[in-house]
Amino acid sequence: MQVDWRPLATATLCTFIYLQPSAGIAQERAFASVERPNDIVTGAIARSNAANLGIKQSRTDVVEFLAGPFPYDGKVPGTGRPFIVDKDGKRLHYSARGRAFSESTFDDQRTLMHIPQGFNIKKPGVIVVFFHGHGAELNRDVWRRQQVPAQISKSYSNAVLLAPQFALDASDSSAGNFWQPNGFARYLREAARNLAKLYGDPRTEQIFAKMPVVIVSYSGGYGPAAAVIKNGGIGKRLLGIVMLDSLYAELDTFENWILSNRSGFFVSAYLSSTRRQNQELKEMLREKNIGVADSLNGKIKSGTVAFIAGNPEEERHRDFVTQAWTDGPIADVLNRLPEYRR
Repeated sequence: MQVDWRPLATATLCTFIYLQPSAGIAQERAFASVERPNDIVTGAIARSNAANLGIKQSRTDVVEFLAGPFPYDGKVPGTGRPFIVDKDGKRLHYSARGRAFSESTFDDQRTLMHIPQGFNIKKPGVIVVFFHGHGAELNRDVWRRQQVPAQISKSYSNAVLLAPQFALDASDSSAGNFWQPNGFARYLREAARNLAKLYGDPRTEQIFAKMPVVIVSYSGGYGPAAAVIKNGGIGKRLLGIVMLDSLYAELDTFENWILSNRSGFFVSAYLSSTRRQNQELKEMLREKNIGVADSLNGKIKSGTVAFIAGNPEEERHRDFVTQAWTDGPIADVLNRLPEYRR
């Protein structure tokens, strides 16, 4: 197997990425460069301080979850019809627009997990849960094209990442098992165990199990985000919601969450595809005397609600996860939560 070492930094402490493409696993490995004799004392002090700076290498893996959104054997909410139906000897799911997808589109149980270098289990932390949009696959899109793990690492936040696979490479916003009461809570319980394994210490499971959650929804991810609000079963543990050109529907659901969770925050950035819905929700909230902002300035506080318009001359929905109101919008939101800095 060919090993690909990519330098990330050059200093007394150098960091490299070791990629195992066949396993879909990446780890950053840190090691000290050769020290000159008169640097020995300085190097020893640096190593002592590093022991308190969190893990020395980032850890990323794609793992199958039993409690993930799919496969799903229930019914479509509000319709009473089975999610998967038999027709002409085939097992199919019909989307809200009547498009037929094979059952195999909804049998991927994987979740992308990432713990960044420097994550400190002893400090307050937050779990970012990313809901990808249509036509996505975890490795190709969430990890590499949208660079979601890299944004977590780029931020100063003491955050970890979960990104479950929904419909595989298809135009569908189904939430699957997250439609069920407490379905998302079950998912987070399993996630706590898997994050503890990835971290390397099973004793940390209880810490991960209590961390607040920030949901980041891109494009068609609005469906699962709304399902979590309605039936997720995690209550006040849901700290905030970030919509990246994703507010296509369920305006009442998001309004009700904002009104009943004034200690949380809501940020929605948009292009022309969701401009009308964002303007409508903004007016709905103003009528309820909820203050709304048109940008993010300084830290995100309890009760922050912001609607951020994209540049109409730069309509790049496909790139919105990496280039919205700023490069790396997920990292920018996390950097505005100072209580979770690592």
